[in-house]
This record gives sequence, C-alpha cells and structure tokens, in this order.
Amino acid sequence: MRKTQKKQIEDFLKLLNQVHEEIRKLLEDKNFASAMELLGQCQEGALGVGNLIENSEGKEASTIPLLESYCELTYRIYEELAGERDLSAGQIYKQLRRSGIQIENSVRNDIKVSYEIVFLPYKASMWDSMESVWQAADADSDCEAYVVPIPYYDRKPDGTLGEYHYEWDKFPDSVPITHYNAYSLRERRPDAVYIHNPYDYANYVTSIAPEFYSDQIKKYTDCLVYIPYYSTSGGMSEGQASCPAYYNADYIIIQAEKYRRFLDPALPREKLVPLGSPKFDRVLKMCANPPEPPAEWKEKLEGKTVYFYNTSLNGMLSDTEHFLEKMKYVFRCFEGRKDACLLWRPHPLMESTFDSMRREYKPRYDALKEAFIRAGIGIYDETPDIANTIALCDAYIGDSGTSIISLFGMAGKPQFILNNRISSEPEEEDWRGELLRGFPVINGIREGIPCVEQDSWMITQGNKLYRSVKNDGRFRHFCDVSDYAFGGYYGGPIWIDGKMYLHPIHAQDILQIGESGIKKRIRLESWVERPGAFYSAAVAGSYLFLIPNLYPFVVRYDTKKEELRYFEVETNVFSGLVNGERRCGAFGVKEGRLYLTSPTDRRVLVMEAESGECQVKEIRGGAAGGYMSMMFCPQDGDFWLLPYSGNVITRWNPDTEDVREYPVSPEGFVCRQIPFGYECSERPFGSVAFYRDEVYLSPFFGNQYIRLNKNTGEACEWKLPVELPKKEKNGYFTPWAGGYWNCLMEGNEIREYRLFSVYDRKYYRVDPEKNECREIPVTFDRAELRENEPGFAEQSQWLQYACLENAFNSLPDFLDGNITGNDFDRERQLAVYRQLSANSDGTSGEKIHQFIRKKL
Repeated sequence: MRKTQKKQIEDFLKLLNQVHEEIRKLLEDKNFASAMELLGQCQEGALGVGNLIENSEGKEASTIPLLESYCELTYRIYEELAGERDLSAGQIYKQLRRSGIQIENSVRNDIKVSYEIVFLPYKASMWDSMESVWQAADADSDCEAYVVPIPYYDRKPDGTLGEYHYEWDKFPDSVPITHYNAYSLRERRPDAVYIHNPYDYANYVTSIAPEFYSDQIKKYTDCLVYIPYYSTSGGMSEGQASCPAYYNADYIIIQAEKYRRFLDPALPREKLVPLGSPKFDRVLKMCANPPEPPAEWKEKLEGKTVYFYNTSLNGMLSDTEHFLEKMKYVFRCFEGRKDACLLWRPHPLMESTFDSMRREYKPRYDALKEAFIRAGIGIYDETPDIANTIALCDAYIGDSGTSIISLFGMAGKPQFILNNRISSEPEEEDWRGELLRGFPVINGIREGIPCVEQDSWMITQGNKLYRSVKNDGRFRHFCDVSDYAFGGYYGGPIWIDGKMYLHPIHAQDILQIGESGIKKRIRLESWVERPGAFYSAAVAGSYLFLIPNLYPFVVRYDTKKEELRYFEVETNVFSGLVNGERRCGAFGVKEGRLYLTSPTDRRVLVMEAESGECQVKEIRGGAAGGYMSMMFCPQDGDFWLLPYSGNVITRWNPDTEDVREYPVSPEGFVCRQIPFGYECSERPFGSVAFYRDEVYLSPFFGNQYIRLNKNTGEACEWKLPVELPKKEKNGYFTPWAGGYWNCLMEGNEIREYRLFSVYDRKYYRVDPEKNECREIPVTFDRAELRENEPGFAEQSQWLQYACLENAFNSLPDFLDGNITGNDFDRERQLAVYRQLSANSDGTSGEKIHQFIRKKL
C-alpha cells in the first residue's frame, strides 16, 4: 500500500477514536438520534477503508475481518438504540474502542507500506547519474520505481524555447520507460522524486519543459531529491554554487563532505547529503566487465590504444577560435597512426550550444566534424551511455573542466589534459612562454631598500621557487613550495624586516622561506574549496595583509608577534562578479592605511592597518566602472588609478580627496581583448611608471605604450627604442596583457625602470631620459627544468592526478609514450580519487536509496 494511502487510513482511525468519545458523551446526554447518526458515519467510513485495503492488499488482508466485525458492532448498537433499549454509554464506548484498537494494530503491523519513487531524467546520456539509485529502488520489494523521461527544448538566441526533444527511446533496453503524458504527478503524488537538472529557467542553452521545473514538481511530492548530473575531480564551478532547484529540493546529494563549502551557505546543512556519485557506480561496473563494442567500431579499435577525446562546452565557450584550431591539431596528430585510435565524443549539447551561443562558428565546427567522419580519422561517438565508451577506452585526452575527468580517474585510466591554445608541436625555447609569467623579485634586505646586487627569486614551473644568485639572470631551483604540481598556489616573495614570505593565492597558508627552503608554514583557517582564495597581498609596516578574492576575511599577519587576525569587512566593495566574471579591484598602502577599490564603481574601502577599523568612501568624479590597478606616487602623495572600463585615468589624493582626471586616447589607440582579439573598451592600461612630470602607461588590452604629462594632461604614444611584438609567438605563449612595469624603488625614487613584454616573455631595463632599452637576460638550466617536470602527478586540489600538455610533454609525446617526468601510476591515481567521493566502491546508489527510504 502507498504511504499516502496508509496515512489516510491512519488519520481516519485517529478521527474514529474522537468520534467514539463523542458517541459516549451523546449517550450520556440521552441524545440517541445524534449518536445513531455518528454510528452510521463510522460504519460508512469503515466500509470505505475496507474497500481501499481490499483494492491495495487483496481480500485476504487480515485487517478486512476486523473491519467487518467493527461494521457488525456499529450496526448492532444502532439497532439496539433504534429499539430504545437502555444501553450503558461506558460499555458501548469500550466495545467501540476495543474494536478500533484491533484495527489500528492490524493496519500498523499487517499492512506494509510501498513507496512510489519517480525518476525524471531529461537526457539519456545523463542517465548514469540516476541509474544505480533506480536499480536499488527497483530491487526493493517495498518500492515501485518509475522512470519518466521528461522533454526539453533548445533555447533560441533570444532565449525563447526552440526545438523540442524527447529521448525516451535512447535509454537502455533494461530500463522500463513511462511516458510523461501517462504519469500524472498531480494525481499520483509520488513519495519521492529524483531530478538531475538543477537549472529550471536559468539555463541559456536548453530548458526542460517548464511544467517540470522544480517548483512545480515540489507541489506534488514531500521528498524532492536532486542528484548532480556531473561528478567532480575536486572542484566545482562558481555557477554551480546556487541553482534554482537547490531551494526547492528537500535533499541535495553531494559527492563528499568537502563539497558543502562549494554551495550557497544559505542552504540548510541537513539538506546536503554526502553519499558519492552514482556516475562512479556505473563506470566501475562497466570497466570491470567491458561491453561488446558496436560492430562498426571493431575494426578501428582492434589492436590499438584507444584515446577518448572530449570536447567540452566550457572549452568551446571560453575560447571558440582556439578550440576549433585545437580540434584540427588533434586530428592531425592521429591521422595515419596505426597504433592509436581517436574516439571523439563531444558534449551532448555541443551543437545546440553552438546554435544558441556561437552561431557564427557553427559552420566551421560542422566542417571539422564532417571531415573527421569522411576521412575515417577515428570514431565519432554519439552513443547515449558514456560509461560503455569509457570501458572501451585506454586513456583520456581533453579539457580539464569536465566531469569526465573524474570518471577516468575513478576507472584508473591515464588522463592527458590538453591546452586548447596549443596547436603546434613545441620549438626549442617554447618553455619560456610557460615559465616566464612575471618579474623576478629582488631580495630587498638592505635597510628595506631593493638592491639589484642581491638575489632575485621567481615562483614558476608550477609551485617551484627558483633563485638567481646576485641577480645574474641565471635561475636555479631552490625548493618546492607545494605538494601540488600546478602553479598559482603562492605569490611573492615579499620581504618584511629581513624575512622572506610567500603569500597565498590558491593556498590557505603563508610560507616563510629560510636559507634552505620552507622555514615556517603559517596556516590559516580553511574557508574556501575553490581556486583563488586570495587576490594578492600588501605590506604596511610589519604587517602582511592578505587581500581576499573568495576568502571571507581580510587577513593580517603580524610578522613581529607572529599573530594572525581576521577582519570581517565589506568584501563586496572590492571583489565581486561582473557579467559572470569575478573581478577584484585595485589596492594600495599609504601611511598605515590600506586602500581597496571597487572593480565596478567609485567606492574604496579604507582600512587602518593597526586597528583594522574600516570605512567606505567614494572617489568623487572617479571612474564609474571601477578600478583594476593603482600606483602610489611618493613625489606628490597621490594614487594613480587605472580604470576597468574607459580611457580616463584618475589621480586621487586620499588625504584631501582631491581628484584630477586624465582622458587618455592618443591617435590610433584602441583596445582589443586578449586573447580573443575583438575590439572593446575594457582594461586599456596595465601599470604605471613615474619619471619627473611624466607618467608612462603600459598596455593591458590597449595597443600602445603611452606617455602622459602630469601637468598638461597631454598624452601621446611612447615609441620604445626596441620593437616589441604585438602578438604571441604561438600557443605556448598565452598572453593576458601587452606588458607591464616593475620598478625598483630607493626611498621615494625609482632606482631602476624595468619592463616586461608579455607576448615574447622578455625583460628590459629602461632609461626614460635617454629613451634606451636593454634586455635583461633570464636563463634556466634546461636539463634541470626537465628533471623538475612533474609528468603524471597530483596537479591541484581541483585536478587531482594527470599529465598536462606543455612544451615538455606534447600530445605526440604522450601518444609515443615519451613522457618527461613521472610515468603514469594507476595505483597512485586510484588512491587519490578514492578520497574524492563517499562510497567510491560502487555502492553510492544503494546508499542514496537507503537514506531516502529512511526519510520516507
């Protein structure tokens, strides 16, 4: 019997007890007519309950005779009252009560509840996120499990619903399908409903039918469960933190305990249930017993190493031009190989995403697809079950930002992560594009003044600290600063009172570096599970301030007392989302105050370094679109602020609050977004250098170096005495700006002007007076670089174990088995991935079903 039906009976029996009490009172008051009327209603209700039980449990149900006896009892009492016999109210009540208790006990103990559980998948290719839960429910004798695929629509470019899709015929033959028109949520009111689409109205590419949005489903069930359609290898995108269905679901299945912190903290903790991923159940099952491949695949697979090539939506949307060029390169690498088979499986929504969001590129994609199939380069896979395909493959190549990574990780198969900007094999010096991404930092010990004769340092090649003794430009490995191979965990170095520190970016600790390596690790409270906990760091006296990006506090480390303090400030002033992109504002220090500007408007948060007291000010007349960089000019005591949008530079004195604006737009000056190349008005300038009455501006997205006169406001292009490239050499030299300044100060004066050219990764000493530039040679020991190359390794907390495509490990290298660094270690990979999911032994679906059963 359905739980709702049994509850209906139990509620009736509770009401029956109340009616029995009322009958007793009526008899005591000699109100026989009313008592007889209630007896008739009791008999009528009992007959209804009997019919309900008989229809559900059959005529042999043990509760039926008890109900019949109760009906006979009420009839006899009714007849005796009609014959005006003098009856004892107490005796009648006892008889009715005794019969009612017998019925209650029988209903409670003899009628077993069956639960109706409904699964509402929308894409057959995502069925693996539900399958093992359905199998557990289907095998449960107390459950009736229904699989009811629901329709979805492509979205047109204007956001309205477009082409209708219904994939009922693409599910495995073993799954009995119920058409959505044949199952009424309103009428059946299932005990539990599982969904795997969290977006409702908020997806720009597709939409499930609006009648199946989560707020509509919730009207007809007491238990709505969301299971993610994806699995993760350690990270989650910011867009997954808050989806419409989360707020309507009763339970959200998460892969492991750590993923609570990825989701909106406003969600009740008890709603998030860490029970693993059914997707892992499916892939483990299939890899243990691989299926027979489709007949048309067999010849291409036979005797070859099979590489699963994944092209993801994130990879395509983030840089469509390079994505398409990458596809051509991958196809070239496999063309004609007798030892390797390329199995290409694009994301199931790839073509509809091209149609709705990248329509101008769709013909090129179609042409590549057609050429791949026509030339027989490999296998084009559009089968609905990805686990079957993974079981037939030997290795993964493709993007990192996809849940397929985690499936291959859990299956113990190697993963080679492609860089979509690389579309050629590396040349001899292309490693420079990956290693040289910022200025070396010169050791500033002499009375706190940077000194070019002392050592310089650079964090590069992942999380490795390199040192150039006496700043001779020859860098050698000093120490590793993290167990993870992928870079970006720390910034710096920074010197305070003769001590050297690395400040966290992705990490959540501060490192003090000693003579032979890490001297001390100052651990912070762990609050963030995504990359980008901090944006940068600033120094005020003996204080090291950590400027948060995703971290919820400004952190101050007192280097003298070795104490940490956390300040809860209005972080939304200087950090936030702009058109889906996370931005941080500019920051600077003056006279014991930390200034943090908004990336979106004229606000600035002013923080007293000593007390931590804060106030929010507004820069009068400043850039309405916020600031991306600021530089303090000691000669005039002003901050120079560079805009996120537009061409107006703001000169601001925080003491007097005086503002002067400089519109800067020399002839021929335009901005082109890097790396995509389209014209824009964003981020024109990157950094500032001061020389006498002139300000030198480096380009960020702009196309010119500019010289600005402080007094007159006149601006013109500054022609450097060396020809700097306007474009990167190749995909190994990923650009993010045109160039930037990094000047050494001595007191309030600039001792040395230094410039970094991003496109070719070259460093220059600049003499503004003589208008001269000399390249600063920077060299590494190539043999040492190869020795330190990680190969297959734990890359980060968000990409657990893989090998990255780079100048030392190209795609042909991987295909030929010529990996620089660690070879693939299956057991090491499995050990890492088992820590990422609860129930990683293939029992997630069973555990999810058991949990929901208990809640029902």
